[in-house]
Amino acid sequence: MSVQLDIQLADDIAESSEEPPPSSLLRKWAQAAWQGDEAEQANLSLRIVSAAESQQLNHDYRGKNKPTNVLSFPMQMDEGFVMPEIMLGDLAICAEVVASEARQQQKNLQSHWAHMLVHGMLHLQGFDHIEDVQAQEMESLETQIMQGLGFADPYLIHPDNIEQSSVTEQENE
Repeated sequence: MSVQLDIQLADDIAESSEEPPPSSLLRKWAQAAWQGDEAEQANLSLRIVSAAESQQLNHDYRGKNKPTNVLSFPMQMDEGFVMPEIMLGDLAICAEVVASEARQQQKNLQSHWAHMLVHGMLHLQGFDHIEDVQAQEMESLETQIMQGLGFADPYLIHPDNIEQSSVTEQENE
């Protein structure tokens, strides 16, 4: 089966100059990050948010009063509740923060978007980076997934991560 991705675009994103990648790419990247059984249907929602909405969510749920690149909200269900499909949860990715980080880190924008979606997907599946051992496992898996998608290791400063022409966008679609 596959990952079913419900994509929502916040109203104030339409007014922003930071446009997210096409939904076909977002779906492709989410699918690549799915670590579950191929026979299972996994569902999640992705909301592309503004810096203001990201800051509010980050404040409300993490106690940090600043926007962030990606927030993960894993599905929490009562014990004994059974669903025919896997509900992973929700992701909120801030278009403005992702674009700003890509510029600051001299990374290809599309590559950074893919990394944030992969990173968030792994969080929804129980991966974390609080402890060093967890961080090594998660970063290794992220790198493997990103390389499988044709991107460079997102944790290395590498010429392939530097902003390139739209040729890269066409190659990765």
